[in-house]
Amino acid sequence: MEISDLKNKKVLVLGLSVTGFAAAKFLCRAGAKCFLSDSKQLSKEDEDKVKSLEECGVQFQFGGHTKEFMMGADFCILSPSIPPDTAVLKELDRLNIPYFSDIELAYKIKPEGVKIIAVTGTNGKTTTTMLITHLLAQKFRAYQAGNVGVSPLDYLCPFSGSLGMNLESKVNALCTEVPEFLVIEASSYQLHYTKDFAPDMAVFCNLTPDHINWHGDIENYFYDKAKMFKNMGEEAHSILNFDDTRVKNLSSKAKRHYFMLNSFGGADDAYIKDGQIYYGNEAIISVDEVPIVGAHNLQNVMCGAIAAKAAGLDNDEIGDGIMSFRAPRHRCEFIIKKDGVSYYNDSKATNPEASNVAITAFEGKTVSLIAGGRDKNTPLDEFCRLVKERISKVVLIGEAAERFRNALSDAGYKDIEFAESLEDAILKAESGTFGKKPDVVLFSPACASFDMFKNYEARGDAFRDYVLSRA
Repeated sequence: MEISDLKNKKVLVLGLSVTGFAAAKFLCRAGAKCFLSDSKQLSKEDEDKVKSLEECGVQFQFGGHTKEFMMGADFCILSPSIPPDTAVLKELDRLNIPYFSDIELAYKIKPEGVKIIAVTGTNGKTTTTMLITHLLAQKFRAYQAGNVGVSPLDYLCPFSGSLGMNLESKVNALCTEVPEFLVIEASSYQLHYTKDFAPDMAVFCNLTPDHINWHGDIENYFYDKAKMFKNMGEEAHSILNFDDTRVKNLSSKAKRHYFMLNSFGGADDAYIKDGQIYYGNEAIISVDEVPIVGAHNLQNVMCGAIAAKAAGLDNDEIGDGIMSFRAPRHRCEFIIKKDGVSYYNDSKATNPEASNVAITAFEGKTVSLIAGGRDKNTPLDEFCRLVKERISKVVLIGEAAERFRNALSDAGYKDIEFAESLEDAILKAESGTFGKKPDVVLFSPACASFDMFKNYEARGDAFRDYVLSRA
């Protein structure tokens, strides 16, 4: 399929979201007839966006998905959060309307010469996506997209021949030239709704249980994340976590590269030796020069180095790019050091496995941990073990506080306090134990945010704002 094939096609878009808006704008640029439907009523905050798209010919339906609105569509683009057992998908099946995610469409219609790098995994996806983009942007037109809040469709079809100049600015792409690389953070939801998606490079950071309610079990969760590797050809590159047995052994025809913390790799792998990150037998950068903290970020850096080598960057370019990179917000993000205490915002840690990674990042430091929120009811055994080993004090907030307290107490950990608010938690965490302040206050909730905040970003912003307001 080419972009020109979309002209005058009826394309249905389900869901008024980041994906929905991006798909509608792209379809306008491509000259398609776009019909966008959402089960919710139109909110006031979306009115201006909807009006601008209506002026470009997009038709809308709110409060449901009627058969009459959907009939005759050539295909449908889904917002990725729509569960697979939803009634509207069954109706699409009855109407014989194919449906898939925006990353599948981007793959199908991308111009020749555009290479796709896809990054998946339970944790570390965003940092790895941003780092790879940062490295490649030194030499190529490289853009990050996908689950980072920007659809890959935003970078395709830069110009439209079907709209008047007075409307063009409303649906412009985010670039004026065709990209050379699209680095896509691919969530399990997005990958579930793909069939042929086969990137030129694919990274699998790790796998731990998450989104099990949506997928049904971890086998389905893994299957959706692994689908793209099975589609890749022999000229493609798969970048896999050697320390994760399931990931290491997944099936793929692509050339295999491993990254590893605890072993020495081969000619196409990244590993750590004598305090240096190596690719094959070439030292890339000293571990001490890596600007983002924790063993998990060393894994992310190794992923980035492999991808950059496969794209053609030399060792100096990779090393310089790593040193100039900064951690994305809400991911073990350093905020400030005040009165000897360093504050880190890890609000993106919405499950215990993500928090476990952050907890291990501060070797030799006394750490007060703030955790809690909306409970995902995932196992806490490893979380409790690491807290006992590495955390001097835990302050718990939110709906999950009681279960977390009980699990920690059962594991023999006693330095626990409750807090009524995030602000109260910060004050209690920084006071430390026995009157001695900690080296680090780590906000790594291990839970979803929705009991107290709109999302993890709002939660992290609240942490940062309160810490800085007292600086």
